[in-house]
Amino acid sequence: MKRLDRISVLFSIVAVFCAIAILYSFSINSYPVSAATRLIPLDSKSGRELLTENAFVEDYESLTRNFEAQARPTFCGVASSVVVLNAMRNTGPRLTQSTFFDEATRRIRTSDQIARSGMTLAELGELLRRHRAQSTVVYASQTNLSAFRAIAAQNLKTHGDFLLVNYERAALGQKTVGHISPVAAYHAGTNRFLILDVAADAYPPVWVPAADLWEAMNAVDRRSGKSRGFVIVREDSARNAAARRALLRTTPQRGDGDRFGADLTEGG
Repeated sequence: MKRLDRISVLFSIVAVFCAIAILYSFSINSYPVSAATRLIPLDSKSGRELLTENAFVEDYESLTRNFEAQARPTFCGVASSVVVLNAMRNTGPRLTQSTFFDEATRRIRTSDQIARSGMTLAELGELLRRHRAQSTVVYASQTNLSAFRAIAAQNLKTHGDFLLVNYERAALGQKTVGHISPVAAYHAGTNRFLILDVAADAYPPVWVPAADLWEAMNAVDRRSGKSRGFVIVREDSARNAAARRALLRTTPQRGDGDRFGADLTEGG
């Protein structure tokens, strides 16, 4: 009888631990798993149709042409930055996830530091600036869904600027971890954004409802203590001006060269 009592107590203890584990899993992932069912893979029939049905796709071709998957599990921000910078600068040497790190970027965050714990939204913006890009960091907590949708839609139908999102995967019914990836398109009819996921081996590109993406960005990043959000990336106007001045110095001073030089200086 005592043996049975001991077994009963043991089973009770195991049951308590199981209950605690379940409650803990809910506490760290309070997002509904059903969010995953609202994702539409790009390689599905519906996903391909969305891409051709008047979607805002100005950035899609250049992003896919320069796309590369993240080299390490925590390199989503590095890979996303490399994809966008290469898409923005079609000429010159291509940037890689190795050459992304130089003396300027290491002052913000080193390769080893990112390999250990990734990067925050603010660090992402600053690292892009160190590559002479203009980056505007927007925390989700400082704006709202309607404002984000308007900004993102305008970005995705405008040439020369790009959009990176920093979000919590669990809000999309995926693994509980923060992530960064480029946004490649917007479909106004279904109010969905196309995330070009740089963790390509595990997560193919998907169309995400705007509300779900917003909730995922509005989650708190535990390392920064702030919400996640998005970054608008453009070529730095000062860098463009320097390039124009350099080109003007090599332009002939007479004939057609004068007209070519004038065209460059009128661009603003």
